[in-house]
Amino acid sequence: MPTMSNPFATFLIIGPTCFFLGVLFASFPYDYNVLWTTPPNLIPGVDARAPYYQMLEDHLKFIHASPPLISRILHIVIATGLLGFITKLYKPSEANLLFDGASLVLYMCGVTVYIANIVKGMRVVTSGIYGNPALTEGQVDDSGDYLSREDSLKVLAASDTILALLLVGVLILQAGQWYANKKEADEIEEMDKKHDTKKALQKEKKKQ
Repeated sequence: MPTMSNPFATFLIIGPTCFFLGVLFASFPYDYNVLWTTPPNLIPGVDARAPYYQMLEDHLKFIHASPPLISRILHIVIATGLLGFITKLYKPSEANLLFDGASLVLYMCGVTVYIANIVKGMRVVTSGIYGNPALTEGQVDDSGDYLSREDSLKVLAASDTILALLLVGVLILQAGQWYANKKEADEIEEMDKKHDTKKALQKEKKKQ
């Protein structure tokens, strides 16, 4: 019989992944008008996205100002997913190495996006310091080394999308592993049935 993956460890991976996808889905209404579409311009001379930038900024400030318990729960959920990967990759089979190894790479890429882009971006949004802090008010930075308020919010919205794609990739790989294991088990079962049938026929021939 093939070595089946640990269902509890799979649950430890899929649970946090779906949890984070739910969190990202809740942020999608804020990201949509900032990144994915251009809303109708109701006031001439005013950027149509301006109110949506403000809504996203307020949303991010609210999340960043959450009680420490919220971030602790978030980090516990991240650690739970990592625990699932460690459990599945302990004495791994070939399927574990392929599917779970690739899933772990995607998961760690997601953690990197979270730390490098989202957490850092939330700190910038909360501080309200965009662009080059060395410039005085009214000066414009033409160096291209610093992001404006609008670009910073777009980067955060894009980071949510990238993170969602990475997590969907984890789910696809886990589903692929389940299908591969099931297919292998079905094939082995079919081969065993044929082998048993062949043995039974040989016994009948010997009796005759």
